[in-house]
Amino acid sequence: MDSLITAAARALAAGDPLGALNRVALRDDAPAIALRGIAMAQLGDLVRARALLRQAARAFGPKEAVARARCVVAEAEIALVSRDLGWSAQALDAARTTLEQHGDRVNAAHARHLEVRRLLLIGRIDEAERTLAELDPSPFPPASRTAYELVVAGIAMRRLRTKMARAALARAGHAARLARIPALTAEVENTSSVLNAPAARLIARGEERSLLLEEVEALLSSNALVVDACRNAVRDARTVVSLATRPVLFALARALSEAWPGDAPRDMLLARAFGAKHVDESHRARLRVEVGRLRRKLRPLAAVNATKRGFALVPRRAREVVVLARPTEIDEEHAAVLAFLADGESWSSSALALALGASQRTVQRALESLAAARKVQSFGRGRARRWMTPPVPGFTTTLLLPAPLPGD
Repeated sequence: MDSLITAAARALAAGDPLGALNRVALRDDAPAIALRGIAMAQLGDLVRARALLRQAARAFGPKEAVARARCVVAEAEIALVSRDLGWSAQALDAARTTLEQHGDRVNAAHARHLEVRRLLLIGRIDEAERTLAELDPSPFPPASRTAYELVVAGIAMRRLRTKMARAALARAGHAARLARIPALTAEVENTSSVLNAPAARLIARGEERSLLLEEVEALLSSNALVVDACRNAVRDARTVVSLATRPVLFALARALSEAWPGDAPRDMLLARAFGAKHVDESHRARLRVEVGRLRRKLRPLAAVNATKRGFALVPRRAREVVVLARPTEIDEEHAAVLAFLADGESWSSSALALALGASQRTVQRALESLAAARKVQSFGRGRARRWMTPPVPGFTTTLLLPAPLPGD
């Protein structure tokens, strides 16, 4: 490797893409093209970066397997940043294996980080944790150690383990300072801000207040009966009853919990569960049926007793009944879509469909509805169309992303 290539690589490792381009911008050999691709990625031109890396991978000879594998890893990172979740995980795994076989432990570890970050993004937390456990971070240089600790923090936050998350972020901040790469330091600071922003609202006895992530963690381990409107579940410290696929039952459970310790009138329950404006006997009959179903679902946690004017929730073990709601009153129907878009990145409808586990047409309809309400915006056309929205200032979307809560 000649001196210009070495100098450009060192500039990129130090977070100086312009310095790297000054050394290789006019060269068309494979190593220079690969470095230009990485530099363009650091400057934010992801489309050009991806094209250059593919060109470099084709230009490397058959004996340069490590160089080709590094191009694959870099392209996978660009795909992840672009929220193109359809890129080949098999290709990344093959590249990682090649790097490990040739002793390139740092880039192999980086490939593993990308695998874990993708799993984390689409909600496969258990798999992400198992994959991360295969890595020993002790020999990593500061930049790689920062990436490792950020992934540890991401898993901990989705598990609602805030002490573990803060410790990982402290280690990440120390490693980022050692790396002396401003972009890494900024990423650590942005992630740390999540722990200091409202994550949910607590509604109890007619009052409400904002909760930080660590307060949510404490609430879910307390002796309260929690109607979790972030995950559509009812839970206490020992038992979780999911109502994610039963929206009518969850609407009834939330209405009853907001009325606790009193009862909820039948007319109010009908309006909340069915949107009924003019109540007749068929509505009342349906309410009795749905309350019976709710009674059976909540039997381990609470009873639903009839009163003169409606129904009341009576917890079996808990001393308090509360509602854990989203931090802001956003579109309930499309909350999951908004949660992903709130990271400020641009998403394709296909990537959102993959992350949400929904059909692409369902996601497209949600995006069109949100666009009509001016909550999201798009750019590009056809397959190049991307959707985005600026993140809500001061609010974290951790509770809205797909991940099990403790006890799930």
